[in-house]
Amino acid sequence: MTKAAIFDVDGTLLDSVDLHALSWDEAMVKFGHDVSFEQARGPIGKGGDKLIPHFLSEEAQRDHGNEMEEWRSNRFKSQYLPMVRPFSAVPDLLRRVKDAGVRIAVASSAKKDELSKYLEIAGIGDLVDVTTSSDDVQESKPAPDIFDAVLNKLGVEGHDAVAIGDTPYDAEAARKAQIAIVGVLCGGFTKSSLRQAGCVQIYPGPGALLACFGDSLLAR
Repeated sequence: MTKAAIFDVDGTLLDSVDLHALSWDEAMVKFGHDVSFEQARGPIGKGGDKLIPHFLSEEAQRDHGNEMEEWRSNRFKSQYLPMVRPFSAVPDLLRRVKDAGVRIAVASSAKKDELSKYLEIAGIGDLVDVTTSSDDVQESKPAPDIFDAVLNKLGVEGHDAVAIGDTPYDAEAARKAQIAIVGVLCGGFTKSSLRQAGCVQIYPGPGALLACFGDSLLAR
């Protein structure tokens, strides 16, 4: 029986991936790195601790890595956060999960202050039992730290939970934490990439997962 549903946020509950990619692209260019929007979008879903080394040499990281990440964060909050919207049926899906007697957690690579705002935008703050952000762990996804931390907060084992995410990094992290994961396509990754990374079921988005709830891992 599923005891807990652990949701990613960016690209899973909120339509925010392109906006994050824009802020990272702008930050890279501002600090002298030739990175396209398409290149910046691919690693979205990882935390800054994994994304920055993807593009910057160790020397560049020491020189301006922290400054660039701070600039990117401020740029996203001021320019793009007001544009973030939830995908359809997000509160309805979480209420359906609650009605099934399943506890709800979110496990995001976002910073804690950003995550609080995300829950407000999605209209789900009162439905979430446990939250875990990148501030709670040493390594972000695809490391399993965030899922390990949220399992500890929930007091359940990996086999008692189901994760829901939109990226291969969510799937890899969940698999390492021994959690079955349901993939959603609304974040922009392909079905084949999610399947290859370990997603057991795949749906177009939260609305489709709600419509097919009875056949999903959440209802097992």
